[in-house]
Amino acid sequence: MTLTEDRARRNPAPAVRRRTDPDLATRSQGGQRFLLLGLVLASAYSLFPVWWLIVAATKDRTGLSQSNGLWFSGMHLWNNLHQLFTYEDGIFLRWTANSLLYAGVGSFGGTLIALATGYGLARFDFPGRAVVFACVVGSFLIPIALLTLPLYLLFSEIGLVDTPWAMLVPCLINPFSVYLAKVYTEATIPFELLEAARLDGAGELRIFVSIVLRMMTTGGATVFLLAFVNTWNAFFLPLTVLRGEENWTLNIGLYNWSGKRLESGVDLTSLVLTGALLSIVPMAIMMVAMRRYWRTGVTLGALK
Repeated sequence: MTLTEDRARRNPAPAVRRRTDPDLATRSQGGQRFLLLGLVLASAYSLFPVWWLIVAATKDRTGLSQSNGLWFSGMHLWNNLHQLFTYEDGIFLRWTANSLLYAGVGSFGGTLIALATGYGLARFDFPGRAVVFACVVGSFLIPIALLTLPLYLLFSEIGLVDTPWAMLVPCLINPFSVYLAKVYTEATIPFELLEAARLDGAGELRIFVSIVLRMMTTGGATVFLLAFVNTWNAFFLPLTVLRGEENWTLNIGLYNWSGKRLESGVDLTSLVLTGALLSIVPMAIMMVAMRRYWRTGVTLGALK
């Protein structure tokens, strides 16, 4: 027996205490329960305002002031809808059409411009590219409220105030969408594919339309949805650049109705709440419609 073996026999190494399987299972179950509790609380926090709005839209003025705010007290939803669509010759429908025009057309055009700009910044090497990208990043850090007054003064000089262009032009330029498009292009569009297309004789415009746009469907859907929600919920910009009621958005119109109680004593609270409930519907439809593009993008990434 050697000296080392003799020392090991006299001074054995301490046994390592290992966690048993029941301890690991208990900790795993505790973590899952904590995560489930957090998800339930977050869901309740998110759905609570929607539930209150649904309940409030079914009440008349008496029910809004004298009943429990979290439960029903008579079904007056159809009456509220009838008054909403017929008040002031159906101006609510005009505001809905305006919001769809500004958010839909403006976001679609802004998405195309953002995808083209992001693709150019990601896959073309030109002098000053780093400076341009730095300006893009710096510009989307500026709040839109700070740009509203300069936009108003600019549109006043060229005669675009109180016209649909006063809302559409700002929607076409979105630096944050450009940033998202650049990041997505770098992750999904390889240089080798572009070089192969150029060797086959395809021009840059054809490459962008036939290859790049099709591969950026998921990123384009995300950019479009974010721009649509941002434009649909815009308040300060339309409040500043739109004057006549015929060009207002839903947010500005409902805000004007809510202020009539103080100005003229006309209580339109039921119509405002019903209109607010209906204003959620287009965004919900947009979320459901765009879900299949995200699912396709996730599946494509898994196959790669």
